[in-house]
Amino acid sequence: MSKPERVFKMGAVRASIFRNITERAGQAVPIAKVIIEVRYKDKSGEWKGTNSLSLNEVPKAISALEEAYKYLLQHSQPVDDQEDFGPIKAMKV
Repeated sequence: MSKPERVFKMGAVRASIFRNITERAGQAVPIAKVIIEVRYKDKSGEWKGTNSLSLNEVPKAISALEEAYKYLLQHSQPVDDQEDFGPIKAMKV
C-alpha cells in the first residue's frame, strides 16, 4: 500500500488521506479518500488496526475526520459542473 498523503491522529484514532488515480474523459484524475483506523497492540505486542470504534473513540474519530476534511478543502479545487450539495460541494482534487 502507498504512503498516505497526510495523517491526522487523535490518540489511537487516525484519519489517513490517500489519492487514488482514476481516468475521466481520457485524463488521469486524483480522487481523495480518507481511511479511519484505530491502532492497538494485540496480546503478543504486535501493532494492529481496526475500523471498529469504542464509545470513547467516536469523538476522536470525528475530530480526526474534521481535520482531514479541512485539509482536503484547502488542497482541492471546486468542480464547476457538479451539482451543489448544500454546504459541501463536490471537489476536484
